[in-house]
Amino acid sequence: MAQPPVFQSRDAADPAFWDERFSREHTPWDAAGVPAAFRQFCEAQPAPLSTLIPGCGNAYEAGWLADRGWPVTAIDFAPSAVASAKTLLGPHAGVVELADFFRFSPPRPVQWIYERAFLCAMPRRLWPDYAAQVAKLLPPGGLLAGFFAVVEGREAAPKGPPFETTQPELDGLLSPAFERISDMPIAEADSIPVFAGRERWQVWRRRAD
Repeated sequence: MAQPPVFQSRDAADPAFWDERFSREHTPWDAAGVPAAFRQFCEAQPAPLSTLIPGCGNAYEAGWLADRGWPVTAIDFAPSAVASAKTLLGPHAGVVELADFFRFSPPRPVQWIYERAFLCAMPRRLWPDYAAQVAKLLPPGGLLAGFFAVVEGREAAPKGPPFETTQPELDGLLSPAFERISDMPIAEADSIPVFAGRERWQVWRRRAD
């Protein structure tokens, strides 16, 4: 069995951590396509939503949305991730930007922030800042929707990434500003090994201030 690569950067809050992994093509979280739950959510919307995808990685979903005329911006703070996404998206490369989510000012009002392996990629010390930023960027009625790494029946493992959460922990983080309006488990067959059995598709709606 091949030994996993040895990396210099160990802090997932540092762009160098992700830059090193993308540049060496070690991306076990990469779904290599557009997940079924994502497509189903989009197809159920009565009209395109202005969408922000933070921590976009290879940004497959951004390309899928752009193909269908949705206004979408995808950001990542790792230069090699942005370069990879731009190459993959080809004619839609312009929707991808190098940016830090916590300092990002969207070019247009955001109606949906798509969560996919972003919250679970960051150390827990940053989670309150994440909750504050998604609440800041979304207007009342705006949606935070996507995949959350939620474990049941046990405590979340302290180490990562991925940094798991429990549902009570996630509720405590998001409920002050959001109402959870949809929640469904993702079948292991529709997940990838690093997330199998602990992914849920959830939709959170921004409360009125």
